[in-house]
Amino acid sequence: MPSPLAEQLRPQKLSDYIGQEHLVGDGAILSQSIASGNIPSMILWGPPGVGKTTLAHIISQTLNREFYTLSAVSSGVKDVRNVISQAAMFGGSAILFIDEIHRFSKSQQDSLLNAVEKGTITLIGATTENPSFEVISPLLSRCQVYILKSLEAEALTKLLKKGIKVLATQHDIKIKLKESEALLAISGGDARKLYNALELFVYQKKTKNSNVVIENDSVKKIIQENLAIYDKKGEMHYDVISAFIKSIRGSDPNAAVYWLARMVEAGEDPKFIARRLLILASEDIGNANPNALLLANSCFDAISKIGWPEGRIILSQTTVYLANSPKSNSTYLAIKDAQQLVKQTGDLPVPLALRNAPTKLMKDIGYGKDYQYAHQHEGNFANMEFLPDAIKGKALYVPGDNLREQDDLKRIKSRWKGKYNY
Repeated sequence: MPSPLAEQLRPQKLSDYIGQEHLVGDGAILSQSIASGNIPSMILWGPPGVGKTTLAHIISQTLNREFYTLSAVSSGVKDVRNVISQAAMFGGSAILFIDEIHRFSKSQQDSLLNAVEKGTITLIGATTENPSFEVISPLLSRCQVYILKSLEAEALTKLLKKGIKVLATQHDIKIKLKESEALLAISGGDARKLYNALELFVYQKKTKNSNVVIENDSVKKIIQENLAIYDKKGEMHYDVISAFIKSIRGSDPNAAVYWLARMVEAGEDPKFIARRLLILASEDIGNANPNALLLANSCFDAISKIGWPEGRIILSQTTVYLANSPKSNSTYLAIKDAQQLVKQTGDLPVPLALRNAPTKLMKDIGYGKDYQYAHQHEGNFANMEFLPDAIKGKALYVPGDNLREQDDLKRIKSRWKGKYNY
């Protein structure tokens, strides 16, 4: 039986690598490093199926380097030390590739530091998680971080055509690509997911001496019936976490706990779940219930201390609380609109009254003049202008329709009267 299509079509050289032109295109930073033969230790950060592992293999083959690989899921400190000991024989030319490096504990990451710093090994770590959170600072500072992006439609179409050609030859059939939108959408920018979906579709549709026609409706029907199994390594990973977050946002605790259970049973990293709850507590609940962020933060801390299996109870408690909480995205929209305003208006001058005046010259030219110290006024409020003149009266925070933020609205109206047109 042939190996999976994704494995069959894994490129072996950089010229066959599709996507990530910002890193490996002509003149791109990583292409230049590879061409010079002098690559740094690096962290490849990006979603599943975008070519992190493939790129590591291509680098080692292109540079003819000894290549060691470890999985953070199954390797410990002893394994790391054994590899470093073996790699030392190659005078600093060996590459150590660590898949899912974000799953390495602090002690495991510590065991890499000396070898990376001395150049005993060139480390290439792959992660789907933000390395700022998951890779210890001393190790991160010794590595370049390269961000890989989800594959665009053009790259996915090239991969799709390659896959069709191979499957047609293997099964001795004709495969006609009539419509590709459904397959591209199902892939979510993940090459492995694209190949798995294509392979599944062709297997289901082919019969002896018949042609296979790829059409959107038939693709959706077959894939939805067969790709229902959650795979924490990528196949349904982002679909399930999306359903989980949207169920909480939609205030359905029953659905939210169901999707949580799907992730728990699949062995998902509890910190991955807890981190999403932290984001949701601010983005989707915000000041409608400030305690939501406090509980989500406590959940993350507790998960880090307790782990499995008891950690699932804390996740369940937090999930149900957030699902039942009043919702508001007003503070999320406020910073989004404020950033857009900054892009439109540029660096507007800070009003003189608000400027710091640490020197006599600054005081003489008006820095800090007319500033009113709020605590010296009734109700600790001074009615003065805090925005640049060009955007005076611009409202960015629009309180949501909930008790807590309606109190905010009353307070703002009472203090600022009609200034912000609430």
